[in-house]
Amino acid sequence: MSWRYLVRRILLLLLVMWTAATINFFIPKLSPRDPIKERLQLAATQGGRNQTGLQAMADAYAHQYGLDQPLWKQYLHALLKVVQFDYGYSISQYPRTVNSVIGDALPWTICLGLVSILIAFVVGTVLGALLGWPRSPGWLRALVPVSMLTSAVPAFVLGFLLIYLFAFRLKAFPLAGAYSQTANPGWSLSFAGDVLDHAFLPAMALVLFQMGGQALQMRGLMVMTVGEDYITFADAKGLRPRRVFLRYAVRNALLPQVTGLVMSLGTFIFSTVLVETLFAYPGLGGLINSAIQVLDFNLLYGITMILVFAVCIATLAVDLIYPLLDPRIRYDRR
Repeated sequence: MSWRYLVRRILLLLLVMWTAATINFFIPKLSPRDPIKERLQLAATQGGRNQTGLQAMADAYAHQYGLDQPLWKQYLHALLKVVQFDYGYSISQYPRTVNSVIGDALPWTICLGLVSILIAFVVGTVLGALLGWPRSPGWLRALVPVSMLTSAVPAFVLGFLLIYLFAFRLKAFPLAGAYSQTANPGWSLSFAGDVLDHAFLPAMALVLFQMGGQALQMRGLMVMTVGEDYITFADAKGLRPRRVFLRYAVRNALLPQVTGLVMSLGTFIFSTVLVETLFAYPGLGGLINSAIQVLDFNLLYGITMILVFAVCIATLAVDLIYPLLDPRIRYDRR
């Protein structure tokens, strides 16, 4: 691999991060609401105290968060914090930092999203390859309409259907949450089983949504690949159908399939956030929902930058493993 190409890709990643940080910084500034003053007014109302000195307290907190500085200073300070991966204190959960709040929710999102997308990609790719292979059993063609349906229906709508069917009607799985209220969190088989039981429905909603699109895309790639000359030549040589299927058809269709997976990461992350909110799952989805309601700009800023960074790193990683999937790809100049 050419070092020049790697440097260009890293610079492109930094450019994307800077663009996302800039947009993420200026959009909340368009809101006329003051989150700190609203939080103080709510605390004063709930505590039955008068609002004497409320403005002084709001000014003190604004100074602590740096909101009393000129906009350009706030912008440079925000960029510096992005480089340091330090997003300050959470407005809604003060004195906790944004990193600690995100750190509690991020493992749940990673486990749910990563496992779901891996299962959906593997199953969808295998299913799509079989659907596009002309020698596959005829009964597999009945799965094409099912794949079209699941790929067209949003993940949160599938979540509603799964909740109604398996939680309300059959009562086979829990309605929401990550574990039972009576469970004792810890490294034990009983707690792990309880977590898997609660994660089944949200994971199933994400898998069905992503798997349908992966299957249809792989099916289209296989249909185009089967008509290539090297497939005809492999058949003419008398190679076994299994080898032609795996080594010639699937392998050549796999690279565009991986590219499609990377392009769908943004949509999948957005779907994961919505599904987590629907199932009251303690991941980033619930944090985003609560942060929007109370205008916790720092928390929103941190979550957004982490999600953008994750997509950029995943895109870069897949781009770097392309030569392993297809040896014909070379990034060095000859």
